[in-house]
Amino acid sequence: MQLTQTTEQAVPARKTSIGFNESTLALFGAAVLLIGAVLWADRGSLTEKTDFSVTYLGARMVHAGQGAKLYDLREQERMRTFLFEHPNPLIYEHPPFEALLFAPLSSLPYRTAYLIWGLGNALIWLVLPYMVRPYAPAPKDALGYLALWFLFAPLGVALFQGQTSLLLLLLYTLSFIQFKRGSELRSGLYLGLGLFKFQFVIPFALIFLFRRKWKFLGGFLVSTGILGVLSFIAVGWHGMLSYIHLLLQIGNNPDNLSYGSAIDMPTVQGFVYAILGHNVGPWTVKLIVAATSIFLVMFVAWNWRRADSQSGNQSFDLMFAGAMAVSLLTGFHMFTHDFSPLLLAMFLVVAHLHTRGTIALRTTLWTTLALFWMPPIYFAFVSWHTLYLMCPVLLVFALSTLRLARRARRMQMEGEPVRAS
Repeated sequence: MQLTQTTEQAVPARKTSIGFNESTLALFGAAVLLIGAVLWADRGSLTEKTDFSVTYLGARMVHAGQGAKLYDLREQERMRTFLFEHPNPLIYEHPPFEALLFAPLSSLPYRTAYLIWGLGNALIWLVLPYMVRPYAPAPKDALGYLALWFLFAPLGVALFQGQTSLLLLLLYTLSFIQFKRGSELRSGLYLGLGLFKFQFVIPFALIFLFRRKWKFLGGFLVSTGILGVLSFIAVGWHGMLSYIHLLLQIGNNPDNLSYGSAIDMPTVQGFVYAILGHNVGPWTVKLIVAATSIFLVMFVAWNWRRADSQSGNQSFDLMFAGAMAVSLLTGFHMFTHDFSPLLLAMFLVVAHLHTRGTIALRTTLWTTLALFWMPPIYFAFVSWHTLYLMCPVLLVFALSTLRLARRARRMQMEGEPVRAS
């Protein structure tokens, strides 16, 4: 597949050859591997310890008509004890509409529901490489390209944990593709559907707000409205207020393991808390995190607006990638599986990296990419409770990607040839 242009409006060539070849065999092998992994996990002793058990808990409460008490932690504990022999100590803190949408699965036995959701995640994983390939055809070797999809540890963690991170990657990808095709309304609509991980989606949407992309925001608000109605149906006003109260509790208790310990999060909040949390007061930490997060969002928006003002913008892909990285950085709640959406940004950068950038810039980006694609790093940091150390890596990746985008614009303005990736 060949990429025809890299402008914001450009659509890559969509020709693809399907036949019996190495790529087909590799994809078949990947399908067997993923389905086998889901079946193995479903029969394992740790299934009740996965994050999906928390999703199932919330969905079961809504299905049982206890939506108004969904965020009552005592009610959650009662339901958890009823459902599981060896329950996961984590609480359900996801948005109400997610519990409603998963309610049909909760009517099934837990392991059956886990299996169905796992197979759905596996299908998303298998489809995504074909969706992304026309827009980021690097590496050119098809087997190497597929290998990178299966070396990225967060996808495997998301699959095993029964998380929704693969679905979020799909929605970011659909949003990107629709914007490339000139359909800003649909782009915003798809992104809005990702509000089950609102801590990442809202900063990304704010960047588009500061860029004054009103059609995009219109689509985003349509999705927001629909999901808001579903949330009200699931839990009512009392449940909505309880959810807000729970979120405030989580924000005020960064050490609580049931809420998710801040030092286990590779975000601005996790990093600042790990470095300064024991030396300064909680409000000082909050002010530093808020100021840093706002600066990063505004910085991306400012750079992107400058690119928007230049006709024939050649840096849309890179700006989108940088914005994705910043949206993860500024999300206040993030674990290993939440790196999954970053894979789209990584492929977009790889597709442009060999054609632009100084030696120092390329070296920096290749180094961060190598770290992201190195599975042992994630497991070591999780084991040592130091995942916050990935925050500087993510920050360097984001800023270097924005710098690469600026270089692409400068090359265009100076009339230098920009080779298709």
